[in-house]
Amino acid sequence: MKPLLLLTNDDGFFAPGLQALAKELKTLGEVFIVAPDREKSAASLSLTLRRPLRAERIKKNAYAVDGTPADCIYLAIRKLLPRPPRLILSGINAGPNLGRQDISYSGTVAAALQGAFLQIPSIAISQLPDKEKRFDFVAAAKFAARLSERLLKAESPAGLLLNINLPPPPFQGVRITELGEKRYEPEVVEKTDPREKTYYWIGLGKIRRIGGKRSDIWATEQGYISITPLGMDRTDRRTTVADSLQKILQGFV
Repeated sequence: MKPLLLLTNDDGFFAPGLQALAKELKTLGEVFIVAPDREKSAASLSLTLRRPLRAERIKKNAYAVDGTPADCIYLAIRKLLPRPPRLILSGINAGPNLGRQDISYSGTVAAALQGAFLQIPSIAISQLPDKEKRFDFVAAAKFAARLSERLLKAESPAGLLLNINLPPPPFQGVRITELGEKRYEPEVVEKTDPREKTYYWIGLGKIRRIGGKRSDIWATEQGYISITPLGMDRTDRRTTVADSLQKILQGFV
């Protein structure tokens, strides 16, 4: 039986990155797409719990869901797929998901994280634009297909979670990286609607990228494909933090 591959994203069902990925993966197995019916960027790991979800069958093995990327994974595995997927791929996102901050907000990464929660090897894939703000999703999809083939043959461990960022081609190579930082200076734009009511737009503001030679930031800036293994345990194990907490909580209980 052919392996089943589940695809999703946070840019919406009809996003070119997702469609390019689906096209390249068809030779590897049975491809299912279960993706949001519209853009859900920065949705993080949110689930829709206070209203029903609807999944529209667009074509064979393809559904558009009026929910978040994490909803799509949950719904696909529990209801829409004929059997569990061997691999989940989320993307290809139009824009990077680099550093600790991006992966916390990203719907692309969150979909892969939801898959890892369910013990399925999962990959989040994002691409940086070139200087003219163009994306080469075909080149990114070809790399994703090659990597997926190797992961399928290697019987990847349950719960594997990879965050991949591709610079514009030509690629200089592949680096296994750690998370850097993208420090945002939050921007809020205040405006008034025709009824004289105030409303706000949250913007990204200025971004400062920080990361040494082992970071995903550095790797992509140098033209390398960055592959960062992510973990689900977010416990802060620094002894300085633990010692400070001990002092703060001394005599508290």
